[in-house]
Amino acid sequence: MMAKDNTYKKENAFLVLAKRMSRNKNAMFGLTLFVILVLAIIIVPIVSPYQYDKMDVMAIKQGPSSAHLFGTDDLGRDIFTRVFYGGRYSLSISIAAVLFSTAIGTVVGAIAGYFGGAADTVIMRLLDVIQAIPSMLLTIIISAALGVGIDKTIIAIAVGTIPGNVRLLRGTVMQTRENQYLEAAEAIGCSTARRIMKYVIPNSWSPLIVSATMGVAKAILELAALSYIGLGVQPPTPEWGAMLAGARGFLRDYPYMLIFPGLFIAISVLCLNMFGDGLRDALDPKLKD
Repeated sequence: MMAKDNTYKKENAFLVLAKRMSRNKNAMFGLTLFVILVLAIIIVPIVSPYQYDKMDVMAIKQGPSSAHLFGTDDLGRDIFTRVFYGGRYSLSISIAAVLFSTAIGTVVGAIAGYFGGAADTVIMRLLDVIQAIPSMLLTIIISAALGVGIDKTIIAIAVGTIPGNVRLLRGTVMQTRENQYLEAAEAIGCSTARRIMKYVIPNSWSPLIVSATMGVAKAILELAALSYIGLGVQPPTPEWGAMLAGARGFLRDYPYMLIFPGLFIAISVLCLNMFGDGLRDALDPKLKD
């Protein structure tokens, strides 16, 4: 009976969240546009008649046309195909970095917030040292130290956002740990690890979900910046930032080479921020139906 009640409560909470989200037109617009973008990123490279890395010396630097919707670059490669294929790298790397950062932030933040004392002091002082360095600068330093590579880029982007996730979850956990159901769980013999994983974290991570959603948008920008200065994804892989870097010498005469990759970066970031704002409002416990 208890299991059925818990299932009902979870489903009911999900329905309430979906209902609140549906009222937010900006959030739904952002989510819809982002889903369309993701589907296009998956489908377009498959159906495109061009390969993202195939060069055509007869089609070098051609403007947008019916044959090449976004034009071609300085090597005759189809920019339309490269933009959508590059979206796979931009989004997957950004999402992977945020998932890694969120996982580490969840564990460390839960430990700091639940136990407090010396563990909390040590963790927070270490975070103070890390956060004394600007996030983007820290990402560049780590990326330069680790070298190029997708896995190294994911780590570099993730490390800079871990402190914020730790602080965010720590504050929520410090409020959650005072609830009576934790005392009841302790009274019936639940281990500390079980209390944290089953009761503390699930009731504390709403702000972290919102932070992760907006964190993907930030990670897209950071990845583009790293690739632009030569520390992220390397050519000929068509990541959006790498495409901007390859086209910066042609801005005056062939601006379309930069416009389309930059436009897709802007659209992705805008959609995620709009959805994140709506998700934050929907998860706000102060809202009343």
